[in-house]
Amino acid sequence: MYEQSYKFTFEAAHDLAENVKGETDHPYSRIHGHSFVVTLTLRAETLAPEGWIIDFAKLKAICESLRDRLDHRLLNAVPGLERPTLENTAAWIFAAAVADAPALHKVELERPTLNERVAFFAKD
Repeated sequence: MYEQSYKFTFEAAHDLAENVKGETDHPYSRIHGHSFVVTLTLRAETLAPEGWIIDFAKLKAICESLRDRLDHRLLNAVPGLERPTLENTAAWIFAAAVADAPALHKVELERPTLNERVAFFAKD
């Protein structure tokens, strides 16, 4: 079994007011920002004839495209991310990347300053 990973970062804002309705003093009810770290991990039983799962240049381009869609954005305004929890955002990233990276196995999304991390896995 082979695994290949690529990591990228982005900065974005969001609010989770819908998650804390009625708690107007809750910090999630206000727009706030985070630094995010994303790791895409691909997995394959065998390698392509070129000797890789995917060309790292192609994987980097996929990640740069994702970064462009998320970086310095209000995540709530990104179509499909109206409730941008870490879990929902990881699933969104997976869905946005898997067509171009069919061997995608896992998306990890971190907010390192808060020591928080989630992972979204492909269905077996």
